[in-house]
Amino acid sequence: MRRTMLALLTAVTVLVTIPAAAGAQEPAAGPVSVRALIERLPVAAEDRTGYERAKFRHWVDADRDGCSTRAEVLLDEAVAAPARGPGCKLTGGTWFSYYDDTTVDGPSGLDIDHMVPLAEAWDSGASRWDAARRQAYANDLDSPRSLVAVTAKSNRSKADQDVATWLPPAADARCHYLDDWVSVKVRWNLAVDPAERDALERLAGGCPDVELDVPLA
Repeated sequence: MRRTMLALLTAVTVLVTIPAAAGAQEPAAGPVSVRALIERLPVAAEDRTGYERAKFRHWVDADRDGCSTRAEVLLDEAVAAPARGPGCKLTGGTWFSYYDDTTVDGPSGLDIDHMVPLAEAWDSGASRWDAARRQAYANDLDSPRSLVAVTAKSNRSKADQDVATWLPPAADARCHYLDDWVSVKVRWNLAVDPAERDALERLAGGCPDVELDVPLA
């Protein structure tokens, strides 16, 4: 399962090279801690000009197995597997929403959250991408940190906010959330704004400085 994979990803040391911010020293290849990754994220003002959610085509069936991205995440993250019916209709099953430390029975109470929201991604560099890359971002099943099944309540509370204005209500989820957020920003070479950078640094100061496996997109 994707959440089980996260424990392995955090424990594995890999070689990662990411683009440096403009004017910054080029990072060396090697094991990269979350605090080092934060320091290397490019800092830029956000610009939402031209954003439309429809510009990120999402919940596609990329592998044509009959299940959309949403269904694939639900199947991967289920604590107790749901039944899969015709058209990949899911019934039953149990999930754990780590944002708010809540167990959910049945898929109807769940949203699939884009860890870095689509609007935030647009603000941070995705406005320059072509439609194919935006679709790949919106349906990213190749990294278990990119999409997460959580309660609809917590997802809608988060909306399109970054870490400067929203963190998971479960306090013990926040270091996990930090690792996920930074990983997605690095994976897709997205910038952070000054307030977001400050918030990441404050949060990191109270969290373990783990080494992250960040496969670049």
